[in-house]
Amino acid sequence: MSDISQATIESTDLRYPLDKRVPEPAEMLEVAKGIWWVRMPLPFQLDHINLWLLEDGEGWTVVDTGVASDEVKALWREVFKTGLRGKPITGLVVTHLHPDHVGLAGWFTRKWGIELRMSRTDFLMCKTLVLDTGRDAPQEALDFYRAAGFSERGVESYRKRFGGFGERVSRMPDIFRRLREGDELKIGGRTWRAVVGSGHAPEHICLYCEEAKILISGDQVLPRISSNVSVHPTEAYENPLEDWIDSCKRLRATLPEDLLVLPAHNEPFYGLHTRLTQLIDGHEDGLAKLHALLETPKRAIDVFPALFKRKIGPEVFFMATGESLAHLNCLIGRGLATLSRDEKGVDWYRQA
Repeated sequence: MSDISQATIESTDLRYPLDKRVPEPAEMLEVAKGIWWVRMPLPFQLDHINLWLLEDGEGWTVVDTGVASDEVKALWREVFKTGLRGKPITGLVVTHLHPDHVGLAGWFTRKWGIELRMSRTDFLMCKTLVLDTGRDAPQEALDFYRAAGFSERGVESYRKRFGGFGERVSRMPDIFRRLREGDELKIGGRTWRAVVGSGHAPEHICLYCEEAKILISGDQVLPRISSNVSVHPTEAYENPLEDWIDSCKRLRATLPEDLLVLPAHNEPFYGLHTRLTQLIDGHEDGLAKLHALLETPKRAIDVFPALFKRKIGPEVFFMATGESLAHLNCLIGRGLATLSRDEKGVDWYRQA
């Protein structure tokens, strides 16, 4: 499972102050005073995640954890041994619910005796999704993918992979401290303010430090790729893409342009407003192309050419379907498309 869509929205006009230097496994690379970068491997097509350690007096606060795997645990143990200068982990913030971000949260809280801080919605949704591991896929979810145009072979593939979310998440803590929009954290003598986005995750936390001019953006703003915005069976008719576009506009309006952005994937960069505009315009362009394609009725799996520059293979087929449905639901929400279901349970979309 990968967080990231294979749709690339170009990242021209951004500046990378580290000259694309990235840390080696288990290496800590200082990107600003008291702020350190660790990169961990992912077992997906997107093969890495950036994690951040903030010096905090006699300890460290970690932002995001990586997936729950023996390999990542071993790399973290090396960081604990060689990089922390004898100081313990004293705080943990998780930006959102996806396994590459929250996967080792429970392991951290138990190992270090610390509390997890994250948004309420993402904490509770993560706990719910973990409970799917070991269950049979519900009939409603199978019907959801049939409606999108999946063959019975594709539906069976979903049935086999159902519940995989929890396989990369260590046992979650039973308690947490909620982060919400505007909450402030004192870390290392600095104030970090929680800034919430939506669409990629229900209640995604970014951390903004005005003094240091830094934004830890998680998956809310990435420099080279666009975070996946998908519709899933649990909320089949929701409109996360409109939430995503609105979030990007709000961040552009409320945050300064001159921040050093520390993203969860790719490299730290300058050019926040430029990138947010690219992301907004990229999705609006996709929506326009999709609307034109719906001059004749289409299923969700028929509209990939309007949204993706690459051929969609089996490794990203589910993700591409979810993103296509997000765009289709957005057009419906704007009154530009309609949906009808045929006698076989397949949904067809057309221009309104």
